[in-house]
Amino acid sequence: MATKKKAAGKPRGKSRKPDEARGPAPAEAALAPDAPEVQALVTSVEARGGRALAVYRDPFAGSPLVLASVPVKSVAETPFQRDLSRTHADRLVAAIRVAGAFLDPVIAVEGPDGFLSPNGRHRLAAARQLGMRAITVLLVPDRAMAFRILALNTEKAHNLRDRSLEVVRMARALALEAPRSSEAEHEAIFEAPLLVTLGQAYETAGRFAGSAWQPMLRRVDRWLPGTLPAALRQREQYAQRLMQLDTMVNGHVAALQARGLKSPYLKTLVVARCNPVREFAPTRKKDAAPPMTMAVALTKMDAALRKFDPAKVRAQDLALVAAVAPEEG
Repeated sequence: MATKKKAAGKPRGKSRKPDEARGPAPAEAALAPDAPEVQALVTSVEARGGRALAVYRDPFAGSPLVLASVPVKSVAETPFQRDLSRTHADRLVAAIRVAGAFLDPVIAVEGPDGFLSPNGRHRLAAARQLGMRAITVLLVPDRAMAFRILALNTEKAHNLRDRSLEVVRMARALALEAPRSSEAEHEAIFEAPLLVTLGQAYETAGRFAGSAWQPMLRRVDRWLPGTLPAALRQREQYAQRLMQLDTMVNGHVAALQARGLKSPYLKTLVVARCNPVREFAPTRKKDAAPPMTMAVALTKMDAALRKFDPAKVRAQDLALVAAVAPEEG
């Protein structure tokens, strides 16, 4: 039987046509320093020893922005971004010295005692190390941007640990600022429920192998009802259970190593073998109901780990696991 040829035409997929024209035209972008939208922010800059350099509208939504030079000591990092890499900061210092210029402003919002930058930890560290008196900041009047800005960082993907720690730190900060809000209300910046859970585990055990648990959590971890503080308390219990299970997994890994099996995927293999949702067909629907609740999955995982027999694992089993294992990145 002859096979039907695909009809000629445009390839399927998301349209990349631009949206309707939006944002201010170039001639409409400039704002006066005394414009009502930014007057309070400009006053704050001057009160802290800084100077507003330019005031303009964002080209996408027309939101007001202030480009300013402020004392380095008046800017601090938000506590929920990735941890400082001393190596990266030292490289940045060397690069700035070679270039002879510090060109990239840091994004900042007004804080209680100065300005807070949600994405400039390494540039701030470099500026301090270089002895700079001032730093250029792009100030956003909307303080909520301190949480949303991390979603714009797409140039270098965070690994699972970094992203999970950022998310749980943001969740804690939002639990203080908006305690009556729910997890689902912050879905755009949290990305996935499992990141909040894994973040709590990584805080307790920095070398926790979250990638081994990611396939199971992706299937059963969902946004929790109720307020954000209550959800964080529940997720702390989930994280404690995960770490208890991880200790059991480590025991099986040690037994496999004693048998002469050597592979970085031993933990992934043990978790995959005991994963209680592996027999359920996956679905691509974002809002699909999980095959079981998180609590049930953890209980079943505990039972499966207690029955796991390292003697039944063969060397060839590791090749398959290595081929499908998620990376820690």
